[in-house]
Amino acid sequence: MDNNNIIKPENLVYKKPTLMNDVPMHYCPGCSHGVVHKLVAEVIEEMGMEEKSVGVSPVGCAVFAYKYIDIDWQEAAHGRAPALATAIKRLWPDRLVFTYQGDGDLACIGTCETIHALNRGENITIVFVNNAIYGMTGGQMAPTTLMGMKTSTCPYGRVASLHGYPLKVPEIAAQLEGTCYVTRQSVDTVAHINKAKKALRKAFEANMAGKGSCLVEFTSTCNSGWKMPPKKANEWMEENMFPFYPQGDLKDTTKE
Repeated sequence: MDNNNIIKPENLVYKKPTLMNDVPMHYCPGCSHGVVHKLVAEVIEEMGMEEKSVGVSPVGCAVFAYKYIDIDWQEAAHGRAPALATAIKRLWPDRLVFTYQGDGDLACIGTCETIHALNRGENITIVFVNNAIYGMTGGQMAPTTLMGMKTSTCPYGRVASLHGYPLKVPEIAAQLEGTCYVTRQSVDTVAHINKAKKALRKAFEANMAGKGSCLVEFTSTCNSGWKMPPKKANEWMEENMFPFYPQGDLKDTTKE
């Protein structure tokens, strides 16, 4: 073996997060969920909260999140993750508690739990992956589906007179008294991934400092539901989703 080809520790620029379990993922190739999982695992490890973190995953593409990140998890009924997270955090205030939810789960059946948990100022983070479609169950229209966007249940495109308008959850959350940090990020480029990781850590730290509720939305792709290859899906997201779902912080009172 050529010793010059051995990767030395000082040359290592990337490694698998220690908290990521060595199991095959069920997510489709190119899906944003895998990258978001990596960021969650890295932030928890860097904060030294491996033994004091509790994630809550409900129904949808995120249902098997507990298989991939080696922390304590609870399963919640569809849309009810914020209610369960509220109970966990109140019982164990020293724990880092977060939910991991998709847009169909959070913005449709879970709208009530989401809004009220945020409005109460529960010290939890809601990690919200918004791919504008029901990815797991067949590509149906979601509350976040863009105007004119075609899905299996609106094959001619979303129309306001029939389906209403897309729901901007962070914009709603930013108006609530109980939220201290609300942001919208993405993981389509290295630069965006780095920003998203910093945002996620800020949210987790705010919760542990008792500053209130945090919502971190990840504008995401669903190349299977959108019927696009991964590269094209990222391009479509940038061209169509980013203008409607602008990236960046919508509220930050963490320094107050």
